[in-house]
Amino acid sequence: MEEYNLQKEIADRYSLRGRVYNSIREKILSGDYHENEELKENTIATELGVSRTPVREALRQLELEGLVNIIPNKGASVTGITTKDIHDIYTIRSYLEGLCAKWACDNITNAQIEALEEILYLSDFHARRSHFDQMVELDNKFHDLIYKASGSKILNHVLSDFHQYVERVRKITLSRPYRAEQSSKEHGAIVEALKKRDGELAEALAHEHMINTIQNLTEQGL
Repeated sequence: MEEYNLQKEIADRYSLRGRVYNSIREKILSGDYHENEELKENTIATELGVSRTPVREALRQLELEGLVNIIPNKGASVTGITTKDIHDIYTIRSYLEGLCAKWACDNITNAQIEALEEILYLSDFHARRSHFDQMVELDNKFHDLIYKASGSKILNHVLSDFHQYVERVRKITLSRPYRAEQSSKEHGAIVEALKKRDGELAEALAHEHMINTIQNLTEQGL
C-alpha cells in the first residue's frame, strides 16, 4: 500500500507539472505572454492554483525548449518565437512535411483518406464564408492526420511541435481570404496524390505548400 501511494504521488506530481508546463507553453505560443515579459513564479502559481514547485519545474523545461530564459537570482522571462524562428521552422517543415506526405502514401488507410476528404469539404465551406477560426482548427486536423498516417512517431512528434510553435502565425495567414482558399486547394492536391499513392508527387506538393506559406508570411511582413 505504501509503495502504491508513493507511485501515485510521483505520477500526480508529473501530471501536475505537465499541466502547468502546457498552460505556460500555450500562453507563450499564443502571444498571451509577450517576448521579454517576466514570468513570476508566485503569480503563475496563484493563477493556476498550484505551488511554486511545478511552476519552477515547468519553466526549466521550457528553458530547454528555448521558449524561456532563466537568469540565476533574477528569474525567468519569455524568449518566445522570433520572426527568424518562424521562417526557420517553415523552411524545415517544408522538407519534413514533404517526407511525411511521401511516407503517408505507403501507410495511409482508406478511412484516413475519407477523413481528409471530409476536412477538405468543410475547409472549402468555411473558407468561402471567411470562418477563419474554423479554418485554423481544420488545418490542425488535416496536418495531424497526415502526421499519423506517416507511420513515424518521431516525425509525428517533431512536426506536431513545429505546428504548435507557429499557431499564432497560422491564424494570421489563414485570416486572409485568398490564402485560406489557396491553402484549401493545396491540401486538395496533396490528398489526390495520397489517393494515387504517388509518393514523389505528394512530397513535392507538401513541400510547395510550406514554401507558399513562407511567401505569404513575407508579403505580410512577418
